[in-house]
Amino acid sequence: MHIEVLVEDSSGAKLIEILLPAVIGAYAEPHTWRIHLYKGIGRLPTGLTAGGDPSKRALLNQLPKLLAGYGKTPGIDAVVAVLDNDDRDCKTFLRELKALLPHCRPAPNTLFRLAIEEMEAWLLGDRQAILAAYPRAKTAILNRYEQDSVCGTWEMLADAVYPGGAAVVRSAGWPLPGQIKHQWVEEIAPYMNIEHNASPSFCKFRDGLKRLVAR
Repeated sequence: MHIEVLVEDSSGAKLIEILLPAVIGAYAEPHTWRIHLYKGIGRLPTGLTAGGDPSKRALLNQLPKLLAGYGKTPGIDAVVAVLDNDDRDCKTFLRELKALLPHCRPAPNTLFRLAIEEMEAWLLGDRQAILAAYPRAKTAILNRYEQDSVCGTWEMLADAVYPGGAAVVRSAGWPLPGQIKHQWVEEIAPYMNIEHNASPSFCKFRDGLKRLVAR
């Protein structure tokens, strides 16, 4: 099976790149994939039209056009779109995403998965991986985190592992937040055990992928 994977930013794409082989096996043994990263999540275009503004590289802006194209492209067996939920209602957001598919003729075999609130929730779902990467992480802060809650997820992780915490990162401004998110992925993800993760949204991603390739 060949899978096209759509992710809203570069740190999320890196996390998927590291975790995907652990979930469905090494590349080309037998499954293949290509990961596409976008510049933020954006918003769905009015009317869910497939046109999209090509100048807007945010994922949702391009999603109707992408899905319509994938449905017509030979050799693409499935599409997986992974997005941060942020503060959206999960059920409503998923319903809006799935509503795109009837506009595609034919519709690609598509799996939508949400990270609740952000993909840092998946990192926070593996305490042992965090401590392996950051032995001096503040466990009191990790203990306060309620898994997959809308609480300022990356800020919580920053408070636990980054000198000075989220306040320092916010005051420094861009590009530091993006840089440290990449750093967390590169340093924590290699230690992650995909079968023992406390994040329900990660488990839905993992299990959904396993079912997808088992068809």
